[in-house]
Amino acid sequence: MFSLTNPAIESCEHTVIHEDVVIRVHGDTPGIEIFTKLSTLYKMFADNTRMRILWALNCESMCVCDLAAVLGMTKSAISHQLKSLRLANLVKFDRRGKIVYYSLADSHVRDIIEKGLEHVLE
Repeated sequence: MFSLTNPAIESCEHTVIHEDVVIRVHGDTPGIEIFTKLSTLYKMFADNTRMRILWALNCESMCVCDLAAVLGMTKSAISHQLKSLRLANLVKFDRRGKIVYYSLADSHVRDIIEKGLEHVLE
């Protein structure tokens, strides 16, 4: 049950000023497990190397060797980051013969990258 009283708020004379807003926002708030998943997702975007990989894959599907060449890194380092990105469902892979090609998992990932870039370039 949601309570409108919060003993942690000591600096304000009022416990709740806009009860209707508090009730509406509380009712629309996802559970803590959703916020945990969301923060884990954003942690994937908090690494420069992973962002550069995602940007490259936003442009073109690529194999580890080509990603390593584009980013100027070792294949091992790229593979390590791709594993994290795969586990976070941000990239997918397609095996064609002996070569594995990586691409963004879906259009949501592309949207996140593009909106983030738009925001930082403003």
